[in-house]
Amino acid sequence: MKILFVHQNFPGQFLYLAPALQARGHECRALTDAGNKRDSKIPTLRYRHEMPPPDPKATRLGRNFTQMSDRGVTVARACLQLRDTHGYCPDVIFGHSGWGETLFLKEVWPDAKLIVYAEFYYRGVARDVGFDPEFSRAGFDAVMTAQARAAHLGQSLLHADAALAPTQWQASTYPPALQPLIRVIFDGVNTAVMAPNPQASITLPNGKVLRAGDEVLTFVNRNLEPYRGYHIFMRALPEVMAARPDAQVVIVGGDDVSYGAGAGAGETWKQIFLEEVKHRLDLGRVHFLGKVPYPQFVALMQISRAHAYLTYPFVLSWSMLEAMSAGAYVVASKTAPVEELITDGLNGRLVDFFDIPAWSAALTEALARPERFTPQRRAARQTILDGFDLQNICMPRLVDFVEAFAPKVQNVSGNT
Repeated sequence: MKILFVHQNFPGQFLYLAPALQARGHECRALTDAGNKRDSKIPTLRYRHEMPPPDPKATRLGRNFTQMSDRGVTVARACLQLRDTHGYCPDVIFGHSGWGETLFLKEVWPDAKLIVYAEFYYRGVARDVGFDPEFSRAGFDAVMTAQARAAHLGQSLLHADAALAPTQWQASTYPPALQPLIRVIFDGVNTAVMAPNPQASITLPNGKVLRAGDEVLTFVNRNLEPYRGYHIFMRALPEVMAARPDAQVVIVGGDDVSYGAGAGAGETWKQIFLEEVKHRLDLGRVHFLGKVPYPQFVALMQISRAHAYLTYPFVLSWSMLEAMSAGAYVVASKTAPVEELITDGLNGRLVDFFDIPAWSAALTEALARPERFTPQRRAARQTILDGFDLQNICMPRLVDFVEAFAPKVQNVSGNT
């Protein structure tokens, strides 16, 4: 088959799938934003999208749809050029629906099968909006704004032949009428790489070496922000560090914003919440690494004695599953995306997102009594091996899912 992947940040969720399909003999290409500098062995084309932001006074609740559909138009025009100038016609298009890129691709290639990656469907209630009243209150205006943000997501599925979601809970965020289109298969965890390693170590910027077995508390996210509970973690930290004077705290994440609102002009969420508690911390034992190379992240999960993970009712992070696969003891927020994978006391610990004293107590106990949680570490890894392993479970299912859309070939008798 000719398969076109469309993702403004390619490879994104197609990191493993695209090369696997290419290795099976399919002709794979990718289309991504010109600003995306990530490398890939998949032949990649780039479109340039520089549409001005919509005027909020003119577009009102439609401004999100305006932005997403503008990008969709840009992508469609790039695809039109591929079709008309180069004669390119894919059999299957697999694109992420989150930024509007797939909205008009059926207008370019009506005979191609269109699969969309359905990551999350915004709702005005019972999701991220209003979950954390410190930053977002679910007033009626906020409810309407969130519902309006979902317009392009619904349209993307209505025009698709099928959709893929990584978890059952994320699939459940879509309206019931659209859920039959969605197949649930996780992207996959490379359990051969994300595996326990008693010889693992990392060297901190100050030259200190941390090894497996050391008293290390970890917190990892793409960016340090409220959606991923950075503020809760930092507020719990003083009590933990006071109780555990030998603990080293390693925090990974950038200063940007992946989800939700920014911190304000010239400020970062990282600095705001560090300033709030720094007078109660031994900053010589708190290490902010920023964004790190993947091998360093792997080693960090292998040496972690306790790993804290928090999230709003929103998209689940790959890093939580990878931490479980590495055999880390995960103390996580008792929120719906997490509860799909972690059962309290069986393969991790669940704590109410907002209960700061409970977070301090749970993390302190995890650092103080690591031997008590050895069975949960093993169970966490087994959870990933049994249901989310890349090579043995997820990739075969993903490949079968895509290859099911192969064009039917007629034989000489006219039968298919």
